[in-house]
Amino acid sequence: MYDDGHLNLLSHDSFAGGIPHKTFARMRKEDPVSWTEGDSETKGFWSLTRFDDIMLANREGAIFSSAQGIRLEDQSQEEYLARRTFQETDGQEHFAVRRKVNPSFAKPVVGQFEEVIRSLATDIVDEALKKSEFDAVDAIAKQLPMMMLGRILGVPDDDLEWLVEKGDALIGNTDPDFTDHVIDKMDTSAYRMMPFRSPAGVELYDYADDLLTKRRTVTEGGILARMMSSEDGLDELGFKNFFCLLVAAGNDTTRYSIAMALNLLAHNPALIAQLREGNCWDTCADEFIRLASPTMHFRRTATQDYELHGKTIREGDKVLLWFVSGSRDETVFDKPNDAVLDRLPNRHLAFGQGGAHVCLGMHLAKLEVRIVLEELVKRIDTFEAVDEPTWTRSNFISGVKRLNVRAKAV
Repeated sequence: MYDDGHLNLLSHDSFAGGIPHKTFARMRKEDPVSWTEGDSETKGFWSLTRFDDIMLANREGAIFSSAQGIRLEDQSQEEYLARRTFQETDGQEHFAVRRKVNPSFAKPVVGQFEEVIRSLATDIVDEALKKSEFDAVDAIAKQLPMMMLGRILGVPDDDLEWLVEKGDALIGNTDPDFTDHVIDKMDTSAYRMMPFRSPAGVELYDYADDLLTKRRTVTEGGILARMMSSEDGLDELGFKNFFCLLVAAGNDTTRYSIAMALNLLAHNPALIAQLREGNCWDTCADEFIRLASPTMHFRRTATQDYELHGKTIREGDKVLLWFVSGSRDETVFDKPNDAVLDRLPNRHLAFGQGGAHVCLGMHLAKLEVRIVLEELVKRIDTFEAVDEPTWTRSNFISGVKRLNVRAKAV
């Protein structure tokens, strides 16, 4: 769908050809607090598209609450309670769970995985480069986060393809390439108590139940073993929903960050040359993640009337924080649409940075992006796109899902 600057952000089809940056640029300039009418399935919502406004709302959890859902979908209280994770909570309730899981994702702990990540990345890139033409998303971008997911969770490698397939079906519930139950194309009410209203949630719940009842085993070093052995751990439903969150978000966001990097390299050989110089390895991952912004928005719900830029957001209104727009705000970022690999500082909003609900796996994602690119660049002579990439059909998660490239190894 052509982005004429006025695409409907409610429609998943508006994103099927890539992020509608012209629409977001117009909104930032002309209508930074913009109302979108709903339809028969979804209530209308406000969009915040400027960096400063998103930061304000992201920090003011008492006014802009996560406790009624973080996606556009309207849920009953029963559905919300059945499907929520700590990401759909506020204040002390949120921090109580975050304190339990945060140590596993702290920067020093994640840094201990560098050798493992590099070994995996080396094997993945070497295997991909055995062919002169291949889908770089499937061969590289998908593989590393998938293999690392197994090590973080502590589940067997043999289960990973299945887990990622189900995670894709959850978070890609609007894309027919990932699920037969496309949420805006059919009645999914039978699964309304499941994560993302998806039958894949049933299967992942069953897997989690097998973990809880010891019918499946996990390694002692993984986060699942620690969560299950903790005296103040999650209850059964909380564990199942947390497991689904880890499987879906823990894989897709890193995959699409790597995919964006590969897409940019395949279309701009000057970036490969710049990486070879070796001066921007400490900064390039943040820049690729800024441009990718895989989780394009989180939703908040206003707990009171609030005035912003002459508009009145009413109590109960849905408010979308468009991280993908704020991370390209012209008033904050010089050359916002360019890959400036040595950009510093780089205060982007990807992964929900700047607020209490920042992604747990942010440091791991940055490390994976950097290392896989280091291993790729040292092994290629040329790396170019064969055709244009295809994109996810979703107004929530954006990413390159297919990138056919032609590569020549050194």
